[in-house]
Amino acid sequence: MAAIVVVALLLTAHVIGASASPSVIIVGAGLSGISAAKTLSDAGIKDILILEATDHIGGRIHKTKFAGLNVELGANWVEGVNGNMMNPIWEMVNKLQLKTFYSDYNNLSSNTYMQGGRLHKASVVQEAIDLSEKVDESGEKLSKSLAPSGQEDISVLTYQRLKNHVPSSPLEMALDYYLHDYEFAEPPRVTSLQNTVPLRTFADFGDDLYFVGDQRGYESVVYDVAKQFLKTNSNGSIVDPRLLLNKVVRHILYSNGGVTVITEDGMSYKAAYVMVSVSIGVLQTKLIDFKPVLPQWKILAIYQFDMAVYTKIFLKFPYKFWPEGNGTEFFIYTSERRGYYPIWQQFEKQYPGANVLMVTVTDDESRRIEQQKDSETKAEVMEVLREMFGRNIPEATDILVPRWWSNRFYKGSFSNWPIGVNRYEYDQIRAPVGRVYFTGEHTSEHYNGYVHGAYLSGIDSANMVIKCIKNKMCKVQIKAKDA
Repeated sequence: MAAIVVVALLLTAHVIGASASPSVIIVGAGLSGISAAKTLSDAGIKDILILEATDHIGGRIHKTKFAGLNVELGANWVEGVNGNMMNPIWEMVNKLQLKTFYSDYNNLSSNTYMQGGRLHKASVVQEAIDLSEKVDESGEKLSKSLAPSGQEDISVLTYQRLKNHVPSSPLEMALDYYLHDYEFAEPPRVTSLQNTVPLRTFADFGDDLYFVGDQRGYESVVYDVAKQFLKTNSNGSIVDPRLLLNKVVRHILYSNGGVTVITEDGMSYKAAYVMVSVSIGVLQTKLIDFKPVLPQWKILAIYQFDMAVYTKIFLKFPYKFWPEGNGTEFFIYTSERRGYYPIWQQFEKQYPGANVLMVTVTDDESRRIEQQKDSETKAEVMEVLREMFGRNIPEATDILVPRWWSNRFYKGSFSNWPIGVNRYEYDQIRAPVGRVYFTGEHTSEHYNGYVHGAYLSGIDSANMVIKCIKNKMCKVQIKAKDA
């Protein structure tokens, strides 16, 4: 039956001739796909083809117009700065002289609002923050006691945290959300390793975070990498025929002899290898059909990981009504409903005079909000703001609600390592299947979910292909039982 389907697909698709076949096709032009393509090109493998489903490169690093500004729909921070090692993304951002702004969360205890508008007493908030951090430290100590083999079930770490303290009051829930969901987009009952051991990102690169507020967009980093190996015209636009936009990959046929990639418009492209850089959320859908079906070990690994949803909602107002000045950039709303419009940011420094606020929601709230009208979301948001700042504040004139979960080309914001998964299974995520290779932030064991994770994973995955092509250090044998 599988053979009949493959033949039918090939008969209905226009196939590029063998003379035009590249060595490697890269599916997806996000940062991981672009960095993989550049690594291949730098190694002398220049017969590549990049197929991107959308009309732009950058993937989840993408700006959009909002109320006269360019704002970031997705990634917005360089996370991990001023440490012992240089974060490669920070190096790129500085090279391009993008405007960045240090994010200082130290004064949150003085900017935490109750339902009803009053501020929580700063000392009470700080005491709750200290308690949460102390509980996390106990999980960290437990993690260090584990053997270094990397095979233990890491869910025990989160269990240790949860049994020590379960947040219940609106203040405790809001602070728990800030300390965990705000970074990982899921509560600690879902994510495991990230919440209980020192994050490799911050241990390696430093604890500081910098908000990218440049009007050229964070995506400038991706374009800079791309332009180092793709042809551009006199205006600086990419015109390289090896990058094809609006090419939605629907089928990947692979065998011992090579791969065939078929796009939604009926076109077919042949190559020796294919590198799939789509998100793990997309891999969990039926957007791309693999023939033969991926082996069971690969499918199990893909479905064991989470695709989190992280939503930054932007609002424009006719004038400011919130506090400004040092120590007021971030503020928290404490609701009886965990995760209900909790973390707020004003942009006095980044977008002076713009009168813009941003509120972050995640997980189930993100999915709920994506399915309702923006007018309904605005009504909910305005009610929260009136709780904090009074009934006489002005109505928002504009609202922007990104919909990463609903978008079939992303199905979420970034990957998470959930409870019940051990370190060994990460190797299964990044492992190739025959001539099909995988890359993306979800394949980065130490930096998954981060921009630098996407960049470095592209390099790592490309080096695996390079070794295979140049040194024959790979096995492309596809067993009959997988077909």
